[in-house]
Amino acid sequence: MILYEYPFNERIRTYLRLEHLCRRLEVLASRDAALDHHYALATIFEVMDVGARADLKSDVLKDLEKQKQILNAYRGNPAISERVLDDVVAQLDQHFSQLNNLPGKVGQALTENDWLMSIRSRVGIPGGTCEFDLPAYFAWQNETSEKRRADLERWTSKLAPLANALQMLLKLLRDSGAPQKVIANAGQFQQNLPQGRTFQLLRLSVDPTSSLIPEISGNRLLVSIRFMRLEADDRLHPVAQDAAFELTLCS
Repeated sequence: MILYEYPFNERIRTYLRLEHLCRRLEVLASRDAALDHHYALATIFEVMDVGARADLKSDVLKDLEKQKQILNAYRGNPAISERVLDDVVAQLDQHFSQLNNLPGKVGQALTENDWLMSIRSRVGIPGGTCEFDLPAYFAWQNETSEKRRADLERWTSKLAPLANALQMLLKLLRDSGAPQKVIANAGQFQQNLPQGRTFQLLRLSVDPTSSLIPEISGNRLLVSIRFMRLEADDRLHPVAQDAAFELTLCS
């Protein structure tokens, strides 16, 4: 199944973008090629750009504390394992402490590295990291893969508290929803959202063999989905037949 996710607010949108970047960074940094490590560095700079938002760190800390309060409310419930609950709350406390102990904004420690910042200033320029522009960077790219990976691990460790906290928050959010199988009649689907409950994330799964591409829009009152298909003319066209998919609303 191909899974699409749609955030209902800007905070979750930012979380998903950072998660996407952190996953890409993990894959690229684990490889051996200098080119992969170049794009790993570029991804670190992207994480720093997104993480530079003034209220991001405080938002994540507030969400960690909120999740802890929600989980603690389940204490005494016979259907809930106290051991599992204690373990999850301990993880939340650990992520809160690690993120809270980071000085300043996310990635601020890396901004004090002049060598990294010289690369960051040119990485957005087409061809701006050629050897004649950044000879020291070219020399680093010709180091052994073990040396480059060690450096990348050292730099990404400054971003790890945020990445780990987001990973847990998004897991808890995703686990809050129950999937349901639905049909989009003639490729169109609309659903009114129940009042009194705030949803933050929509998850949509489709069979990859169907070649369906969802166009999703939504707010706190309504979700609308239109299925498209990429045709031979390299354009998206609306699907006219019924389309089966799996829908999950997470709060």
